[in-house]
Amino acid sequence: MRGSGAYAGQYAAAVAGYRVGPDYIEAHRVFVAVGADEQGDRILGFYSLVLAPPELDLLFVADHAQGRGTGRLLVAHMQSEARAAGLERVKVVSHPPAEGFYHRAGAVRTGTALANPPAVPWDRPEFEFRIPPE
Repeated sequence: MRGSGAYAGQYAAAVAGYRVGPDYIEAHRVFVAVGADEQGDRILGFYSLVLAPPELDLLFVADHAQGRGTGRLLVAHMQSEARAAGLERVKVVSHPPAEGFYHRAGAVRTGTALANPPAVPWDRPEFEFRIPPE
């Protein structure tokens, strides 16, 4: 996360102290997309699905994997996991530069999460994925 170009400059504070470690992984459903290239297996991206209340807490795609469909695959997987868990909706508080991605991925804008200084000194768009039954 901290190496992501999306969190450079003014946005670096949002992930500066954030850590996805064993405690986080035990508490939430975390899924990782891995791909192979000439350097071996590499993490392409990951997401975390919180079941109660339903929220896509994190979704990151590595800079080298962006624009290749990894984010859409992660969203599709999240929707499948949410459906299997019986969820009808999943909230997303988006990083401002990711707003267009969530819109293109089918999320519906529902509002704005107000700034929470000092870690997040800017407003963020809120979205919702509506999970249709199978």
